[in-house]
Formats: sequence, structure tokens, C-alpha cells
Amino acid sequence: MTTATTSSRELAHPRREEITLEAVLHALADPMRLRVVRELAESGDEFPCSHFPLPVSKSTTTHHFRVLREAGVIQQHYRGTAKYSRLREGDLDALFPGLVLSVLAAAAAEEARRAAP
Repeated sequence: MTTATTSSRELAHPRREEITLEAVLHALADPMRLRVVRELAESGDEFPCSHFPLPVSKSTTTHHFRVLREAGVIQQHYRGTAKYSRLREGDLDALFPGLVLSVLAAAAAEEARRAAP
């Protein structure tokens, strides 16, 4: 399903037509992964994995990023020794118009409800 890599420094990503709704929804269902996607969407930029202070172990953080990448939610590449991630917003919106914005808006609304006294 994912494209093959030519070296250990290149990461496999699904092509646009290989991204499925089930995989995207699964990736977005986890609070840690949703946190990463929210920050990437809000900034519109790319960041190294170390930029995200997730309250989980390094191996679990690596797992979360791999799930997001393999689902087609993020694109990753190496810059030096750091692995940078960016949201595949164009691909996701082409396949599932409005999905990511709707999920992010719902997550923000839920967070606001939880924070309200």
C-alpha cells in the first residue's frame, strides 16, 4: 500500500489515491495524534518531532508519528538528523473535503467545554 523507500533515510508515504478514510479517522482518533495535527494545522508550518512535548515515551511518540504518516495525514522528511513533519492538508482536503477542519473544530469545541467551569 505504501510507496517503497530507496534508502533508510527516505520514509514511505501513501500516495494520495492510497489514503483511506478509515486510516485517517483511526489516526485522528488518538488524543496525542490529534494534538500534533492541531498544532500543524494551526501553524501551517513543519516541525521536527522534538517540537511536540507529548507526555509519552519517545518510542510511543515515534509510534504516533508513524501512524499519522502511514495513514497519509502527515508528510515526513529528514533534515540532518531531525525528522520534520507537515500536515498533508491539500491531499486530505482533495480526498475528504472539510474533514480535517471539521475534526479540528470539534476537538477545539470539546476542549472548550471541558475547560468551562
